[in-house]
Amino acid sequence: MAIAVEVAFHGQGATLENYFKSLEIMGATPEGRHPDPGCLFHWVTETGGGFQVTDVWQTRDQFEQFVRDQVAPAGEQVGMPQPQIKFVDVANFQTAG
Repeated sequence: MAIAVEVAFHGQGATLENYFKSLEIMGATPEGRHPDPGCLFHWVTETGGGFQVTDVWQTRDQFEQFVRDQVAPAGEQVGMPQPQIKFVDVANFQTAG
């Protein structure tokens, strides 16, 4: 039984500069920003030839709405290539505290 969904978002051909510019367009900052409703975890790293975002969301629908409403328009403005996205059901997660 899945309790959440992991989203692996690979921006092949994009840069961290693209990522940070898209955050700026969305009104976000890399530090101190509360996650969007439904986002339980967010992590990003540079990879050979792009960047990788790994998120955990309460539901796939919440993630897809966030992409539709915020990520896609911002990514388009900065010229970010279409990402590869993979979904995996999460069976358990823990938080600090």
